[in-house]
Amino acid sequence: MDGSELSDAYGWATARPRVITLSEDARPLWRIVRRYARILGETLPEAQAVFIERTAEQTLRVAACLAASECSETVTEEILSAAFTLVRRSVQDAVRITKGANAAKMKRQPLSLTEKVRARIELHGGQATSSQILPYVGATAEEVKALPGIVVTVDRSGKTGRPATVFTLPGDSSGDAVPKPASAEREENRAPVVRLDTYRPAAKQAKELVPANRPAVPVLASNPFRALL
Repeated sequence: MDGSELSDAYGWATARPRVITLSEDARPLWRIVRRYARILGETLPEAQAVFIERTAEQTLRVAACLAASECSETVTEEILSAAFTLVRRSVQDAVRITKGANAAKMKRQPLSLTEKVRARIELHGGQATSSQILPYVGATAEEVKALPGIVVTVDRSGKTGRPATVFTLPGDSSGDAVPKPASAEREENRAPVVRLDTYRPAAKQAKELVPANRPAVPVLASNPFRALL
């Protein structure tokens, strides 16, 4: 549709005053629309009903526009049904939106200092220093040390500077252990290398394993697997 039909319909509707009426087949549906609007207004909370209290009138206005778009002064049952479908969808959206806006909002319970400190310790793998905790929990070192369920140790492994205060959780012995350098940890976790010659039989034993009547298989110089034999 290029818009020319709609332009013609607008010219028809504004050429002179027109009265658009319901057809006889549309009147039963119109009574249903009015009943639908009345029931909604009586059953919904006032905060929601105010948004849809003119549902029937809006349905009639939409139906009149649809009839005028077809250059007709009669609202048929088909036209009224289409208008009612559109308005009913807008009612559903209005109810859903206002229901969410008026629903009681849950107030988030703020975390306690103990919960904040425990979260910071768990974030750092079970142990955390003062600099990793204090700036993020809004408390002093004395307040954190006084919390129940928090183990405080002093790390004196550093050669220079003041000893570091380490906070851990009960049952976590990581606070007493000195972290290993990354290179040492990689060496410890590296899988053992198995040498092939450890399980390679001696040359004399290899000859004994070959039956006497079996011809020896020549080894080609270009054999890529020769180094593994």
